[in-house]
Amino acid sequence: MSHTGTFWGIGVGPGPTGYIPLAAVTALQQADLIFAPRATTSESSVALQCLSGIAVAPERIREIEFLMDTDRTVLSEHYAQLAETIAVELRAGLNVAYLTIGDTFTYSTYGYILAALQQQLPGLAQRTFPGITSYAAAAAAMSWPLGEGKERTLILPCPDDAESLRADIESHDIIVLMKIGKRLPWVLDLLRELGIAEHCAFARRIGLADEMLSADVGNLNATDAMGYLATLLIRKTPREQRHT
Repeated sequence: MSHTGTFWGIGVGPGPTGYIPLAAVTALQQADLIFAPRATTSESSVALQCLSGIAVAPERIREIEFLMDTDRTVLSEHYAQLAETIAVELRAGLNVAYLTIGDTFTYSTYGYILAALQQQLPGLAQRTFPGITSYAAAAAAMSWPLGEGKERTLILPCPDDAESLRADIESHDIIVLMKIGKRLPWVLDLLRELGIAEHCAFARRIGLADEMLSADVGNLNATDAMGYLATLLIRKTPREQRHT
């Protein structure tokens, strides 16, 4: 009787070495294979960079290209293919770990991979380890509280138009803006128009060689700042001083 291996989903980073739960490190040490996604537009896996300093035998690592596409049909087929690639190893009885940047279930493609795997391998033995979100890492890097007292915090992917974002800002105290991409220029313009840019912070590629941190986005150059792995922390009003 064949034995199917165990699947582990592991959030790493973002950025600084060591941003990984101890329980996940144990799983990495037990894994026969470690799949590390690499964007087709990148020369190396950022997820692997986040493992720097953790002893992992190179022969156990397998980089897999991850397609960056907005077409959901294309992505659906891509996730199914990735899941099948992993399922082949699990059916062979190997224990497999899959890396993802940040938290495993916060706007992460990992959820799609796991769902596809569970469809192909019903009853799959699996465990998912939580990771550190990009906004938690950004807040820690700049000592920027994500919510104090009864402040209302909203976490969302960047809207496609300024008026939608304006409404979100007006109805919340703090906005965590993810998946900004090429929208950054008009987002910064809106924050300046609202007169709140000095209360807002920006982070990109935290802990990596080309890290960018800005605790005041009033003079942030959108052209220089645009790119992958960016997060914007928006505060509608100045932080209240609660100490005496």
